[in-house]
Amino acid sequence: MPAISPDKPYRVGRSRTGLGLFATKPIKKGAKIVRYFGPLLDCRKKKHDAIENKYLFELNNRWTIDGSVRKNIARYINHACKPNAESDVSARKRKVVIRAIKNIEPGEEINYDYGTDYFKAYLKPIGCKCAACEKKRKKKRAEARAEKLRLKAKAEKKALKKAEKLAAKAREELAQKQKQKLKQAAKQRLNGARANGKLLNGHGGKAAAGQLIAAKSGIFAEPASTQGGEASASA
Repeated sequence: MPAISPDKPYRVGRSRTGLGLFATKPIKKGAKIVRYFGPLLDCRKKKHDAIENKYLFELNNRWTIDGSVRKNIARYINHACKPNAESDVSARKRKVVIRAIKNIEPGEEINYDYGTDYFKAYLKPIGCKCAACEKKRKKKRAEARAEKLRLKAKAEKKALKKAEKLAAKAREELAQKQKQKLKQAAKQRLNGARANGKLLNGHGGKAAAGQLIAAKSGIFAEPASTQGGEASASA
């Protein structure tokens, strides 16, 4: 990690994407923070055009700054979709300066937008990890969890409603069966009562009535065996 003068309003430190540049003093909006520098590459030269790394800063169609040198402190500044700084490019002077576009407080990470081409080539394939994108992903995850819970609650409510409907149907069927049993039992009792009534009105009923009349008039005949016994005793 390169040495940085204590007079500079920044330091290199750990960030969520690796190393980053952090403010050590208040930086006012519009203030120059650091220069992005390195060897100039001429794309007309094959040996220069063949150089590839993620620290190349294109000034125009011909000139590009190779910012991979360790003394280029600006190379530690990370990309942000909602940055607090920007790159001030002077193609004529072949110079790039990073300036604050917001007031930056001590401890706050300094960042700027790397541009569409860099984003598509390096950040989009792995997912941008800037604070704005992390916040957006966190919001989406929270929304997904909320939707999952909503669907789960909806399914549980539907299942409960179905269970209640089945329970009500089972209770109704049970009540119908009990009602049918009661009707059958009542019918059986009625049929039994009718059968007993027919029996009393038939021969059995007449015999019982004759016995009752004889008993009341005192002319109930003794059995034949008893009369024979008394005759034998008199003789």
